[in-house]
Amino acid sequence: MIGLVWRLALRDLRGARAGLRLMALCLFLGVAALAGIGSLSSAILSGLADRGQLLLGGDVQFEAVQRSATPDERAAFAALGTVSEVIRMRAMASEPDSGRAVLAELKGVDAAYPLYGQLRLRAGALAARPSGMEAAIAPGLAEKLDLKVGSRVAVGEATLRVIGILDEEPDRAGAGFTFGPAIMVDQKGLAATGLVQPGSLYSASYRIRLPARTSPQQAIATIAQQFPNAGWETRDRSNGAPGTRRFVERLGQFLTLVGLTALAIAGIGVGNGVGSWLDGRRTNIATLKALGAESAFISRLFLLQILIVALAAMALGLVLGAAVPYAIAAGMGDALPVPPRLALYPAPLVQAALYGLLIAVLFALAPLARARSVSAASLFRSGVEAPPRLAPRVAIGIGTLLALIAGLALFTSDDKVFAAGFLASIAGLLILLAGLGRGLTALAARVPRPKAPLVRLALANLHRPGAQTGRLVVALGLGLTLFATLAAIQTSLNAQIETTIPKRAPSFFALDIPKDDRDRFQQTVRALAPQAEIKMVPSLRGPVVSIAGRRVADMKDIPDDAWFLRGDRGLTFAEDLPEGSRLVEGTWWPKEYQGPPLVSMDAKAARAVGLKIGDRITVSVLGVDLEARIASLRDINWDTLGFNYVLVFNPAALEPAPYTLAATIAAPVAAEAGINRAVTADFPSVTMVRVKDVISEVGKLLRQLAQAIGAAGSVAVLAGIAVLVGAIAAARRARSYDAVLLKLLGASRTQILGVQAMEYGVLGLFLSTVALGLGSAASWVVTTRIFHLGWTPDWSQVILVVAAGGFGTLILGLIGALPVLRARPAEALRTL
Repeated sequence: MIGLVWRLALRDLRGARAGLRLMALCLFLGVAALAGIGSLSSAILSGLADRGQLLLGGDVQFEAVQRSATPDERAAFAALGTVSEVIRMRAMASEPDSGRAVLAELKGVDAAYPLYGQLRLRAGALAARPSGMEAAIAPGLAEKLDLKVGSRVAVGEATLRVIGILDEEPDRAGAGFTFGPAIMVDQKGLAATGLVQPGSLYSASYRIRLPARTSPQQAIATIAQQFPNAGWETRDRSNGAPGTRRFVERLGQFLTLVGLTALAIAGIGVGNGVGSWLDGRRTNIATLKALGAESAFISRLFLLQILIVALAAMALGLVLGAAVPYAIAAGMGDALPVPPRLALYPAPLVQAALYGLLIAVLFALAPLARARSVSAASLFRSGVEAPPRLAPRVAIGIGTLLALIAGLALFTSDDKVFAAGFLASIAGLLILLAGLGRGLTALAARVPRPKAPLVRLALANLHRPGAQTGRLVVALGLGLTLFATLAAIQTSLNAQIETTIPKRAPSFFALDIPKDDRDRFQQTVRALAPQAEIKMVPSLRGPVVSIAGRRVADMKDIPDDAWFLRGDRGLTFAEDLPEGSRLVEGTWWPKEYQGPPLVSMDAKAARAVGLKIGDRITVSVLGVDLEARIASLRDINWDTLGFNYVLVFNPAALEPAPYTLAATIAAPVAAEAGINRAVTADFPSVTMVRVKDVISEVGKLLRQLAQAIGAAGSVAVLAGIAVLVGAIAAARRARSYDAVLLKLLGASRTQILGVQAMEYGVLGLFLSTVALGLGSAASWVVTTRIFHLGWTPDWSQVILVVAAGGFGTLILGLIGALPVLRARPAEALRTL
């Protein structure tokens, strides 16, 4: 029996395959998208893992903020292996003659740097590496200050000679996001700048190259045992760039869910294609039934054909998906955080294939069940039989497959809560769109019949038996809604970044102001901008060591909202409640409080880790642990764009420690350049961060993220278009009969085409309206609740996007109607 089914299946596939082509196209698009996203994410993560030693700069790294290692700590590091010390800090770099100054990242390295990889300068360098009063600078700094080899650049109290342009800095990507280009000096050059002072904001990293048989975990444990309260932040070669890895993993998971949504939309096309194909095989099915074939035989025969075509389409999609990392590396390799490791990654390919197979079977079950019920008597009834209801076992099968797809999505996601929320949102949107589709069908059936016969026929096409209106609303509506959402979010972010935020943002953030120079700093700024608004706060940095008796280093999983536990944090102290904060729980300390250390904490951050009033939190300040009791929780208004600290201590707790001042400066635009030059010249240790530059960098990152999401979302639109094409093909036989009858009644081709235009025009207008409404609502949630920004979309661009979708629906509908116009009356009437 199996051999007979196989032979008949292969023979039948040589004939009509029109509907199966649509199924194959939809599966190809969905599987290729999932496989491509997964393969690229795996390639980048593998590249990060392969380059762990290069990105970290060693096998293990110990990092502290605002302090260097003590002699005993240095001796302990040296006992583990070869040590390299790297000092990083923000600094102002200026061109001595013009006085132009920009924010840069100053990096002081020792003779052992780099422990892995090579430091390379571009051709024409005067030396292989900087020494003494020399510096190697990044191309971006050379461009901003118009510097070249041999030029002079001022940093702090030192004037350095540029001996080369950095070409390869092996640990650059591991440093994470920075606001300025790099300037590299050796330890003598760093000392000459005079920027490393008690209280100044810098990080000291000690990278160690371990002997072959020493594990990084063993080395970290050894240092932790010898110096349990040192407050070192440790990393090893297995995770050389944790921020980059976390971003790539989460973006890959999100895009995978977007791709899965596109595949679900493609599943509607699968159902349409299979249904259209099986509808064309009704005569064959009835003939087989008349010859004694059982329903089970029919199901196996056509399921086998569907699986053959589906597997072939998925194989092509997997090939294309596997090639995505190679294509991206060749065309856009410079835009990636690290070079991807180009290889074949089975895991994402298997995952994409499983999704594709489950979707194919899920959406083919209902058409197969209808085909199974075709009777031999239908040979004489020409398809006038009413379609049967789904059998309970078929409904159970569909429910089981849906559960398997959801389970696979949750099982393969690291963030189960986010994945579940995303799937629930998409399911809710699909149900809403299905309801709207049914509503449009019901409305078209209930509106008063127009007197014009062609208009009446166009409306009837929306609700006639076999109409694809509901499916088209779901398939095209989801894709258009996604694009409308992205357009509204992107234009809102652009408006905030380019207009709204700059209006309320200060001109500069000034960092590392010596506390003894508070008055002189204000005088310097106000000499150039008398009306300038200057706000100053004390500033220190240090990591959170423990919360409520739990050591942060021992916490396996840190929640997203507990970001303050990662790395070092800004710390400050205040006599009064800071501006922009609202006390929501507890009490503020009294003036001149001299008791045990108290801290006020951001309420949202406290909730993320279950902290409450009275719990204790320990931070490391200059290598000294400071334990404080939580006295109050604050609701912070981050929109002020001022200095909003998660942790604010009472003055007596931190005032004895060496600290500097940080300031916000709000000044007229015309005075900004002069203030920047004057502060850089008079206060070499002060770092001036121009807010507009920061906003520009953030905007660039957000636009790149939107482009990545848009690229994944475009697959949903393509799948929706495929569904539309399939719906047109599925209804072609009925439309051909309509066209023939209209021609016999004297209708012209223009009139018949006008009926199609009105039908798809109504559908396109409805889809555009739905996408505009749902996309606007979704963008409002994302913009205001996730980004916590104002919702100010550019309605002209958003409406243009949805209008293009509606117009595209109309055009595709008219193109699909062209074959109907060529239907010959005699040929069509013979098949009635």
